[in-house]
Amino acid sequence: MSRVARKPVTIPAGVEVTLAADRIEMKGAKGRLQLALHPDVEVSREDDALRCTPRGGGKRANAMAGTMRALIHNMVTGVTQGFEKRLTLVGVGYRAQAQGRTLSLTLGFSHPVNYPVPEGITVETPSQTEVVVKGVDKQRVGQVAAEIRAFRPPEPYKGKGVRYANEQIVLKEAKKK
Repeated sequence: MSRVARKPVTIPAGVEVTLAADRIEMKGAKGRLQLALHPDVEVSREDDALRCTPRGGGKRANAMAGTMRALIHNMVTGVTQGFEKRLTLVGVGYRAQAQGRTLSLTLGFSHPVNYPVPEGITVETPSQTEVVVKGVDKQRVGQVAAEIRAFRPPEPYKGKGVRYANEQIVLKEAKKK
């Protein structure tokens, strides 16, 4: 069995778990999430913990048991604490402004970039060069942050662009004459 799957997922107080044959639903203070369970994995509830065990003994079932355990753990963390990704804009004139369900970015193009924020995600701009993406679903928060970063990824010579707050950019040396 997978090393990750051996560890049970503890369910904190205030989180409701509904376990069906093919899916799992969680409801907490921050919101509600659901996940379709893989047919090779069996999820069982023991008091205040969830345990993932593989059905059958194949490599794929073992791997999927670990994956399902990690996804369920992310669901518990999401409905209790939530997830956030921070982005910073580096460059002269680069700005971000949240306007309702739209994020307006000025990234050095001839036009402003308007990004419609998907449901379940909130985008805040504490300053003009900072963007904070928050949500319950870890995958969606990461995907939205990656889509915003993709509008102008950091370039390797001056480091200008949209980057994650903790991202280190290795700058290249300029061409010598």
